[in-house]
Amino acid sequence: MVSVWNRYVEMAITITLKNIPEDLYLHLKQAAQANHRSINSEVLACLEKTLMSARVTSEERLARARKLRLALGPVMFEPEDIADAIEQGRP
Repeated sequence: MVSVWNRYVEMAITITLKNIPEDLYLHLKQAAQANHRSINSEVLACLEKTLMSARVTSEERLARARKLRLALGPVMFEPEDIADAIEQGRP
């Protein structure tokens, strides 16, 4: 496994973050300490986890939706039930 640090050392790109809310900074600092990383390395790890996570294809999404739909069984919704759910704020 290649560490996050080694993967990005070759790149000569610098990003400056401004106006980071104090509570977000404190969470980041705590996460860095818990993971034995610098704050910079923790930011890179968070970005990598968020942006480079496994991509789900449209076919996989469709297959999952169909599987969930089949699990519901033959449920019939009346227009009134749908309208009531929308009014209650449930999609």
